[in-house]
Amino acid sequence: MDRKFILYQMLPRLTGSRKWVPGGTLEQNGCGRLKDITSEYLLDLKQNLHVDAVWYTGVIAHATKARFEGVEPCHPDLVKGQAGSPYAITDYFEVAPYLADSPKEAMRDFEALVERTHRSGMKVIIDFVPNHVFRQFQPPFTKNNFYTLYGQSLKLPFETSYSESPALGTGNCPGNAEPSKYDWYDTVKLNYDNKYTWNIMLDVLQFWAGKGVDGFRCDMVELVPADFFRWAISQVRHRFPGVIFIAEAYDKGNYHRYHDAGFDYLYDKSGFYDALREVCAGHRPAYWLTGEWQFLGDLQPRMLNFLENHDEVRLASDFFLGSGRKGLAPLAVSMLFNTAPFMIYFGQEYGERGMLEEGYSGRDGRTSIYDWCCLETADPAQRDMELYERYRQLTALAADPVFSEGKSYDLMYLNPSGEHFDAARQFAFMRSYGGRGALVVANFADHATDVRLNIDDGVFSYMEIEKQPQFFDTIHIEANDYAIIKTL
Repeated sequence: MDRKFILYQMLPRLTGSRKWVPGGTLEQNGCGRLKDITSEYLLDLKQNLHVDAVWYTGVIAHATKARFEGVEPCHPDLVKGQAGSPYAITDYFEVAPYLADSPKEAMRDFEALVERTHRSGMKVIIDFVPNHVFRQFQPPFTKNNFYTLYGQSLKLPFETSYSESPALGTGNCPGNAEPSKYDWYDTVKLNYDNKYTWNIMLDVLQFWAGKGVDGFRCDMVELVPADFFRWAISQVRHRFPGVIFIAEAYDKGNYHRYHDAGFDYLYDKSGFYDALREVCAGHRPAYWLTGEWQFLGDLQPRMLNFLENHDEVRLASDFFLGSGRKGLAPLAVSMLFNTAPFMIYFGQEYGERGMLEEGYSGRDGRTSIYDWCCLETADPAQRDMELYERYRQLTALAADPVFSEGKSYDLMYLNPSGEHFDAARQFAFMRSYGGRGALVVANFADHATDVRLNIDDGVFSYMEIEKQPQFFDTIHIEANDYAIIKTL
């Protein structure tokens, strides 16, 4: 792309504002529907947050305790929470029935949502879950598509009427017939030694691409052979050119392997995200970020930067920063340091705290993916509109070619800690494009500060901009905030 790619993740079932009780059933709490994601809502994302694509999480049919006419019920003991994990897939070719007023309308409503999203000028991303399915799998799968533990019976970490003998390998520990409560006991792992599995999963990708889906966030790719993705991605793009593939990868040693398999973008969870979190917590100095981007090398533009998603604690939670506004310094670094895309998790822009007692998830600083609930900031009265305005400003700024296409220069080399700069609590860098430049300084300290930077002539030469005297002025930065100085 010629501009910074902004991805927005949301769980459709959690949209809207409702009264709900922790751990309540669907009948008690209700849930969001696909039709609730209106054209007006989508246009707001596009126009105000400059979003390029929406990742609709939990669209594909998955395990739930709720029951629907014409849909095979799930054994309740296997389902995590009342709503169930959106990654315990029950039918790869159907939409979750609760996302429509009637299960028969679910696919039609999804197709209409795709059309609305496209009309709003954004792409549609959904999950592709290639590693595992719900334990009560359905055709076209047979036991040959899984790891069968002959001579062993499944022993779940609680009393249950569900039985399984021989046991099938659990999603994250396929050789263990006795998964713990922390394992993915609700799922079974697919076996890619069986090439029929490859064909089924290719059919899944092509089916949804045929519905107008523009891309896939691929779950836990490191548990699936890279050779499968290399083959499948090339096959899909032969029929549907331009489809985007995003890899949920965690081991930095695997980044090149999955990039070479054809992925457009890879999570940088173990890189920039973890580094920024450590810096925010004061466990690492700000200059530690330099080593993280250096490790990536030419992969930098291919990493997906983020500060929140459904797996991580909310910035504003008591388990992280306690306030969305305290996340402005890492936000500026993550969004503006390089040309990599950036992801916003719904509610993040309003300071969603994730501190409600939702049921199965408990109070853990995350927004539950297992319960029938909704965001606290779904209520306009709970939104931090000043924070939202800062997100609007930053996403607009990220669209500027200086930040979306230009060069980066890490100024930490030239600015060790001294009288006018604390390299442990401030991070400074420059961006440039087409003769224009920008200086960004993020302050991770809990107090305001004044900094002055050392920038030698070689920096301006490398950045291909004229020497900017304003870059040498004293810069005042508020606590947990950033300052940006731009040339015209």
